[in-house]
Amino acid sequence: MIPARFDYDVAESVEHAIELLGAGGGETKVLAGGQSLIMALRLRIARPAKLVDLGRLGDLSYVTDGGTHVAIGAMTPHSVVASDTLLAEHCPIVSSTAAQIGDPQVRHRGTIGGTLAHGDPASDMPAVVLALGAELVARGSAGERAIPATEFFIGVFETALAPDEVLVEVRVPKLAGSTGWAYLKASRRAQDWATVGVAALVHRDNGNVAGASIGLVNMGGTPLRALAAEDALAGGSSIAEAAAAVTDGAEPPSDHAGSSSYRAHLAQVIARRALEQAMG
Repeated sequence: MIPARFDYDVAESVEHAIELLGAGGGETKVLAGGQSLIMALRLRIARPAKLVDLGRLGDLSYVTDGGTHVAIGAMTPHSVVASDTLLAEHCPIVSSTAAQIGDPQVRHRGTIGGTLAHGDPASDMPAVVLALGAELVARGSAGERAIPATEFFIGVFETALAPDEVLVEVRVPKLAGSTGWAYLKASRRAQDWATVGVAALVHRDNGNVAGASIGLVNMGGTPLRALAAEDALAGGSSIAEAAAAVTDGAEPPSDHAGSSSYRAHLAQVIARRALEQAMG
């Protein structure tokens, strides 16, 4: 399909983007890599009055050491995130997940900030940053603020970003050497969105499980934390028992990729495999 008519502006800086967004009265959308938004425009799921293109903001493409965290510029392509040695050393679940997104074209054009700001519950990276307890840094007319991932995703294609805010950075914590991790998903084809995905982090203390964080993809209107499964694992339950609890509180959708009941069963299977991998 052909998108509905819209105006188009190119931002020359983050401040220019904020100015353009503020003038749009909430009817303006940001264009990053465009791998998700362009499809939404063509299907007329999204019908903004104006697009603000961030493609020239090269200063938002970076991966740097932030001390206790790794800072990733919002315009950093998935391919760069996937191959970055700093992330591979300190937060490998992020680089591993980026390598699984879409196909090579999507990974070279799509950006980490774009996929997070798009707020699609079927995307891979939102569940990962949620499980990590990452922070997302937004800048707008009122200044800059760090938004916890637990507060960022508030609905289908809806985030906590204000109409005049731009996502500028993602801060992921450095994982301890005793933390096991895994991101696994099931999809109909390699380049499809995940039918179900599971991000699992298992924290150990002297070899014993001290806690776990589990993020779910495509199991509700937003990426979800499987809190009941986390509590079960931390309380001494087996992997199988914890995996069986990942659907507690979830509302898996039904669509062409599978029914709600199929997704619920698949989530338990994928969660068990992910926890087994994270446990080593």
